[in-house]
Amino acid sequence: MISSSAPGLLQQMRERLEQLPEAQRRVVQHVLQDPREAVAATVEQLAQQAGVSMPTIVRTCRSFGHDSVREFMLALAQDLAVSGSYIHRSVLAEDSAQDVASKIVHAAVSSLTDLGRRMDVDMIDRVATRLAQARRIDCYSVGAASTFMANELQSRLFRLGRTANAIFDAHQQLVSASTLGPDGVAFVISHVGHMPYTIEAARFARSQGATVVALTQPGTPLAETADLLLAVSAPQDAVMRVGTEAYLAHLVVIEILTVRLAQKLGPVAARGLQQFKQLLHKHGFDSAEYDGMVDNIQGRDLES
Repeated sequence: MISSSAPGLLQQMRERLEQLPEAQRRVVQHVLQDPREAVAATVEQLAQQAGVSMPTIVRTCRSFGHDSVREFMLALAQDLAVSGSYIHRSVLAEDSAQDVASKIVHAAVSSLTDLGRRMDVDMIDRVATRLAQARRIDCYSVGAASTFMANELQSRLFRLGRTANAIFDAHQQLVSASTLGPDGVAFVISHVGHMPYTIEAARFARSQGATVVALTQPGTPLAETADLLLAVSAPQDAVMRVGTEAYLAHLVVIEILTVRLAQKLGPVAARGLQQFKQLLHKHGFDSAEYDGMVDNIQGRDLES
């Protein structure tokens, strides 16, 4: 049966942690690192992640008064619903600075590990092939998070020699959609995937023969509109609509996609990237040559 004692399961685990046998302690430490991920995991996944056997998972659940792993997870889910933090999905109000740092890093690593398991590499390859063939690639976005991602993608495509634009204005997206045509790609980025005017632009681009690529969550209206879907799932953030883990997931997908695109473009793209790096190192705003140029200009101004 489910324990009905006053302290919640999370508090019980923290209080009894040091008293448990070593293997069970590893299980509890893993659950406390990210309770919400633990609730969604299978017994096999928990055992693998904690580095213990499946019978150890069962024994750990029974040591807290639960006859089965299912009952233990139900109690954990109920405790999270009552005591859930509005700061971060893994952080509790009483956590120390070390706890906060450890939990947030662990949550990010776990999220990226899950992304790696779920990633559709064949779809990434199909998108890279289409980007290599496209005459023009327009990156649509709405909101701060998606616009950051669209600008990052546009910058990477531009360095690879692709004709690419980043467009966040609703009217400009429609203008773009009307001019892309069969040789163009509308690359739409929206983690939320429900933005009406961006979806309208995507639909219009598709009606004009352009290929619509979407980087979004599966099952969203944007995902259903796209010809090619780069599906990214990330745990819901307690504060922001698009949390840090979603940011990281999108950036990793963009990184993989553009590296694969560079491979398809061949040696010309590789040489171009090397030249850009050398150019920015020598003449960029943060280079010693740039600092010296500013000093020389200021010196001439003082003499005149």
